[in-house]
Amino acid sequence: MEITDLTPAEHRVWQAFPLGDGVDFRESPDDDPAAGGSWGPERTVRGEVLRALLLNGPTRDGEITGMKLTGARVTGRLDLRYGTVEHPLRLRSCHFDETPNLYGAQVRTLVLSDSVLPGLRAGNLRAELDLRITCCRITGPVRLAGAQITGAFFANGAELGTPPTPDPEPAPDPAPTAEAVLQLNHAVIGTDVWAPGLVAHGQIRLNGANVGGQVNLDDAELNAPGEVALHAETLSVGTDLRAMRLRADGQLNLSGARIPRHVNLAYARLSRPGATALRASSCVIGELWLREAAPIQGAVNLRRSQLDLLHVPPEVWPGQVKLDGLAYQRLAPHLPAEQRLPLLEREAGGYLPQGYEQLAAAYRTVGDEAAARTVQLAKLRRHRRTLPPYTRIWGHLQDVTVGYGFRPMRAAGWLLVLLLTGALAFALHHPPALKSDEAPDFNPVFYTLDLLIPIIGFGQEAAFAPDGWYQWLSYLLVATGWVLVTTVAAGITRSLSRQ
Repeated sequence: MEITDLTPAEHRVWQAFPLGDGVDFRESPDDDPAAGGSWGPERTVRGEVLRALLLNGPTRDGEITGMKLTGARVTGRLDLRYGTVEHPLRLRSCHFDETPNLYGAQVRTLVLSDSVLPGLRAGNLRAELDLRITCCRITGPVRLAGAQITGAFFANGAELGTPPTPDPEPAPDPAPTAEAVLQLNHAVIGTDVWAPGLVAHGQIRLNGANVGGQVNLDDAELNAPGEVALHAETLSVGTDLRAMRLRADGQLNLSGARIPRHVNLAYARLSRPGATALRASSCVIGELWLREAAPIQGAVNLRRSQLDLLHVPPEVWPGQVKLDGLAYQRLAPHLPAEQRLPLLEREAGGYLPQGYEQLAAAYRTVGDEAAARTVQLAKLRRHRRTLPPYTRIWGHLQDVTVGYGFRPMRAAGWLLVLLLTGALAFALHHPPALKSDEAPDFNPVFYTLDLLIPIIGFGQEAAFAPDGWYQWLSYLLVATGWVLVTTVAAGITRSLSRQ
């Protein structure tokens, strides 16, 4: 391109480029790039002019070349496909008539902050420093799949996609319409993905992405009603995934993610009614936080995931969960077992003993043996409901008497009641001796103990034979004694095996 072909506005940009000087076309700092389609030639630059400068522009010895353009309207396509841009590229508060194409390009740094674009094609981009779309308004998709950014990716305050137009008469079963407004599949980000306050009208894709530092979605708003709002399967993060105060209308899918520290969803609002709102199956996560979050609208799937800490208050959990194979070390906040157990009743797969065992283990980890026993008792009661009616009788009997061995004090109470009953009855009516000349003196207390405790013999039971209804009382004492001794022995065995 010849220098004589340039307009006055383009000539300013051409002259500033070799010096690395900035060119600001704004009439005031409050100029809105959304109105850039009406800007005149005095602030219009062709995309082909920018391309010529960036790929083969003039340089000057002793100066640092670079493009710093503010408040311009860029007409035509800025096409840098497979090009190498060795200079910083900063296009702030600009209006692009067409989608820039940087597919396969290599750049030092790319800054598009506060600009308005119809989209961005930058798949397989290589950026030595940062890529910034801070506070941009981008109506079409931002394609960065396979990008490699040595520094950070900034999208804080950006608005991606176009809000849907309300339909006064929606179709009864509308087809999926969520477009991927930000694609970072298999991208490699050296430090952080920094996007607090991001607003996305469509899907964000981070499948297979590798982020060396943190993903920050604090105060973000993700809108993909009835669909997947954040698609981040097998995402790998160096530190944290922060999404405090996130508002997600659509599913958060973190299946297979590796996040060594926190997934922080404190104060978040997750909603996908009638389907899964949070899917974090087969994940390895340090700590999952939903502290002070709103009750989740939709199911939660944490199957086969591994966590060190699970911080979810009971009121946050939805009506249906999928927790089969979930492993965690600790729960927070620490609550009585009675407040945690209702969650296991919401398991979509029905009764799963592993969920009870995991909850009991978490209580034992913090030394709360009483809560662990409560969970084990609840497990046996839940299991009993899955058995045929005729097999539940023995379970009910063990439950009422000694709580399946987890309530040993009940046995002492029942033994005391039976001992007093038998001693009183036999004190009022001594059973006749089998051999009067050989029988010891009758003692109603020890006679009752002989009947109740089969492993102890005081010589009373073998010497006396009650008759009438006292004989039936003796049978009752023998039978109940066997039940109590058997269940207490089972409880002691369980306690020893746990230790």
